[in-house]
Amino acid sequence: MDDYTWKRKLQQRRIRQRRRFGLFFLLLSALIAATVWYFFFYVRTPEYTLKQLTIAVEQRDADAVRRYVNLDVLSSQIYDDLTVDLFAYDSTLTPATRVMFEKFYITIKPQLAGGLEQAALNRVETGVWGLPDGTDILKGRQLGIDFERFIERSQLRNTTWIRIGAIHHEGTSATADIEIVEDYTQTPFTLQVGLEQADDGRWQVSCIKNYRQYLDTIAPLQNGDIASYIDATQDIIDRYNSDFSAYQQRFSQLAKTSTGELSAAQRKTLATLIADEVIPSLKKRQQRLDETEVPPGAQYLARQRQQSTETTIKAWQHFLKGLRENRQSEFATAETLHKQELAIDLRIQDIIRHTAISRNIPNLP
Repeated sequence: MDDYTWKRKLQQRRIRQRRRFGLFFLLLSALIAATVWYFFFYVRTPEYTLKQLTIAVEQRDADAVRRYVNLDVLSSQIYDDLTVDLFAYDSTLTPATRVMFEKFYITIKPQLAGGLEQAALNRVETGVWGLPDGTDILKGRQLGIDFERFIERSQLRNTTWIRIGAIHHEGTSATADIEIVEDYTQTPFTLQVGLEQADDGRWQVSCIKNYRQYLDTIAPLQNGDIASYIDATQDIIDRYNSDFSAYQQRFSQLAKTSTGELSAAQRKTLATLIADEVIPSLKKRQQRLDETEVPPGAQYLARQRQQSTETTIKAWQHFLKGLRENRQSEFATAETLHKQELAIDLRIQDIIRHTAISRNIPNLP
């Protein structure tokens, strides 16, 4: 290799090295710029908050949800929107009673809004909408309301998040379009989720601006389906209610005793009534109900009826075992199940009564 050729190759090598170093520094600068943009700008945008909120729900990270959602403010707004005209169209209430009920719902707002918040966080952590348990004041109807039914009416557990749409910036406020679908009727809707920027630049979800409109959109669809389902099953309910009323009278007559204890003959007769007539009738009624087409918006009522039947049958089965084996523990279990069944039946009655009121007020959520 002559001297000229060697120098030329050396120069070309230096050019390639300079290009490599130039590319390296360009990439490094881009990386630094991207890092600065991400940590000092992007993390302080509503887009980042909504993205992280989506990830938090997917990863069941309740702590992250608390960071990106102002749960106290949001649960308070949801409660207000859900109860604002709860009794406005109930013609069976006197004005004084209506005012009393409205004041009552204002009084219990902290407990219900807090329960709603906790239920949502439990849903994030476990994937299940659990109900209050143990000594929780919201368990059962200790506050005079059915928290299970309250959650159902909120539509929160019946709503699926589809995707994040456009985000509109308004200074330290922003509104995000969140596309959702209501699970029962498969009705699409776009929620307008409000976000606020804190002093440190972070953003939090603070409200759902059109949540009430969402309730007003879904309510008539569900109420219409429930009304249709009630009408379609009324003959079945009436027929078997008549049978159960007759069974109740026979049971009372057969269980009469002057000593407070059933004789062996009474236990045997009652066991025959329960095993051969009461339980089979419950199963037949549920079979008839299962054969009836359930409109999409009436699925909750249909499930409650099914749950009521299953719980009632279990209660009678334990009572039957108690009769045959003369075991008080079985009677106690039957009583516990009977109380659960009564709570479900009250819920069913609430739904039917609410639907009756809503027939003339189709947008009552």
